[in-house]
Amino acid sequence: MADIVVFKALQLANQQRNAYGLRYNDFARYRKHCANRTHRLRSTLKMTHGKGREFKKLPPITPEIVKDGHLQLLLLEAERAWAYSQELSSAALLPANADQASTLRHSATGRFRRAVNWSTQLLSLSQTLYAASRLSAEDLLQVTIYTLILNGRFLRYRDDRDQALATLFSDEIGPEIRYCAHELGRTKAYDIDGIVAEIAGRHRNQIVEGCDAIIAKLSSEGAAAGQGASRKKLAELIWEDQSVPVRNPELVDVLLKVQEAEHRLDGFQQGSSSSTSKKGVAAYDAILLALSDAEEVARKLTEAQQLSGSSSTSSPGARDIHFVHAYIVYQLLSRRIQRDLLLVSALLSSESSPQARTSKAKSEVDSRLFPAVVKLLDTVLQSLNQMRALSVVDDSPDLASAVEARLSFTKARRCLFLARSYAPVKKICRGSTLSLSDADPISAATPSYYPLSSETVSELEGTLSSEGLHLKRDWFAFNGGEVDSTAKSDKKPLFFDIAVNYVALDMAALRARAGLQPVEESQVAAQSIVEKRQAAKEDVVVDTADSKPAPAAARGGLSSLLGGWWGRS
Repeated sequence: MADIVVFKALQLANQQRNAYGLRYNDFARYRKHCANRTHRLRSTLKMTHGKGREFKKLPPITPEIVKDGHLQLLLLEAERAWAYSQELSSAALLPANADQASTLRHSATGRFRRAVNWSTQLLSLSQTLYAASRLSAEDLLQVTIYTLILNGRFLRYRDDRDQALATLFSDEIGPEIRYCAHELGRTKAYDIDGIVAEIAGRHRNQIVEGCDAIIAKLSSEGAAAGQGASRKKLAELIWEDQSVPVRNPELVDVLLKVQEAEHRLDGFQQGSSSSTSKKGVAAYDAILLALSDAEEVARKLTEAQQLSGSSSTSSPGARDIHFVHAYIVYQLLSRRIQRDLLLVSALLSSESSPQARTSKAKSEVDSRLFPAVVKLLDTVLQSLNQMRALSVVDDSPDLASAVEARLSFTKARRCLFLARSYAPVKKICRGSTLSLSDADPISAATPSYYPLSSETVSELEGTLSSEGLHLKRDWFAFNGGEVDSTAKSDKKPLFFDIAVNYVALDMAALRARAGLQPVEESQVAAQSIVEKRQAAKEDVVVDTADSKPAPAAARGGLSSLLGGWWGRS
């Protein structure tokens, strides 16, 4: 019996397009890649025309000798011709090629027709393999969908739009279906799913021979496979009671890894007795790594859509790739917050509660503990700030309020541990008060990555108050509450300010005891004389100011003019 052929047409086409130029609409690069790939496949399958001048006819492809490489060859030939037709169509629109636009469009039509021919051969060969039970129903449907999309685009290119409405690959061809429905005058041209359900139900058996039988067999194969390891399915993603659409195969692959990592974490948490163990913290690394890969893929898809200038394939108001990217970033930040909080709990698990901690116990705490907790809370604050800036959070008032409440709570908790870190240098931080709203989407979410209740807030406020009072008392007992720790060492105690008014102090003995030079008696006597003269002068000035001045005698002549030189008589 011949071997089973496994051939995923849509997956292969998507991988080749994204990896070799079509992510940025570079049709020339993709066409050259397809040409090189077909040459390598022909050499591998021994389907060359020979070397030199002797021409050898290609051997016919019969179902008995068909391998997956033969199907890949037909698919890549169709992709090569289609990419060349798109390249020529784009060149025909350039102003520099205005004189040759008609010729370019005619050549593009010929290449497009050749692509349809290759895809038809691929479908015919796949149907033969399916009839011989060498190809699964799923693989046959993928080839059928690819052929329908290519043929539908060709028919729309020739203004025969009725056939294009029957395509099933709605995510990629959605805008074209809307355009065709609008041209046909349908009132609900935006309802792609309704159009496909209406048209496909009436005409699918005419377009695809035995389509209902193939679909029924696909369902039976899926039921028989069950929950096998080879049959992986992405669980539905929900955001605010609505489904999050994931249409890109690359994104599905990385989200499947996220789903598997979450299942492993759930199993670990159920089997572990302690949720704050270091192994539990390490279990989040796989989820964060998978979510980082998913964020990178979603970001590249968003950038590619912006650079190509193409509009969203979804209807107005629906959730597009931008929404999916914001959703993945939110999940990444929430898991990161959950991991950091779990790590904080693991660091503090060996310590007693703040209410029962005494000053002796504080001296025994590792000095690196509280700075490490503060650093982790800084990371939580950074994640919460990034989360608050997301569009999915900003569009939900309840979620935005919940994130802001956790921002305030984390800041207050950070100040508490910062105060504990700075206690040896007598510095105190104050926390802020906050209130929680009745609607809290974060606590009600599954999983709840940052549960927060009114009791937790009240407990933090009580801890801040008690520890703040205790630190203030220690601070005041240390230096009287002075902020400047470099107080003057020679400051005179308060006793001397009082006793000097009543007791005659021996200043010479005090200066000698202090190690200062004694003051000579002559200096002391001179200083006392100067002080006495100054006091007498002040008394004379006061008396003169109080008495009336005597009238001066009138003088004249030469003596009054020269009195300033010769003196007064």
